[in-house]
Order: sequence, then C-alpha cells, then structure tokens
Amino acid sequence: MRRMPMIIAVATLTAAFPVLIAPAAAAPAVQAFDQAAFDAAQKAGRPILIWVHAPWCPVCRQQQKTIERLTAEPAMRAMQVFRIDYDTQKLLWRRFGATQQSTLIAFRGRRETGRIAHETDDTKVNAVIRGAIA
Repeated sequence: MRRMPMIIAVATLTAAFPVLIAPAAAAPAVQAFDQAAFDAAQKAGRPILIWVHAPWCPVCRQQQKTIERLTAEPAMRAMQVFRIDYDTQKLLWRRFGATQQSTLIAFRGRRETGRIAHETDDTKVNAVIRGAIA
C-alpha cells in the first residue's frame, strides 16, 4: 500500500515531463516579404506588421529590439512580421506608401490599423503593433 502513492507520483511526473522540458513557443520570426504569404495572412484576418528596414539604419536596429520583445509575448504570437528591404525593394515599399526606411505598417487582415515612420519611442511603436491585435 505504501507503494501506491509513489507509483502515482512517478506516473504523474512521467506524463508531465515533456511539458516541463518543452521549449516555450518561439516568437514569430521576422521574414522577408513574400506576396503569397502576405495575401494568405490578410485573407485569414491575421495581424500583420510590414517593416521597411535597412541594415545600415540605426532606427531600424532599435525598432528590431522592440519588435522582437513585443512579438515574444503570448498575445502577439499570431502576428506575422514581414520585412521589406529599403535598399533593394523600392517598388514594394512604395506600393505600401512608405517614404523612408524604419516605417512600420500594421494590418488586421486587409485593414490597415496604423503606421509610424522613423520612430523608436517604445510607447508609440508598441501602440502601432498592438493596434493590429485589438
């Protein structure tokens, strides 16, 4: 009879072990803009962030920290983040109405929910990104 509690404890731990050691779900990766993926995300009504980025841009580097931090939050896991290269994809960022690097454009499905350009203030960037979730 004394073994029964031990057997139950071992069985419980064995069943829970994969959950205990499983890594936390990864934040959505920032991916290069892909028209088919963007269209699918819009059709599905997903939250989307378009980020016009330049590797040499200090504002973009600061925005990246904020984007990575925010999209790591559980409430933001559904967000799809697309990066448009400012130097090589001029026609594409112009199509979205951007005029400079470090432009963030948020969508909920096909509806634009906000945009901001050349801004590193966490509160302002946060508001634009979270606007796509609400």
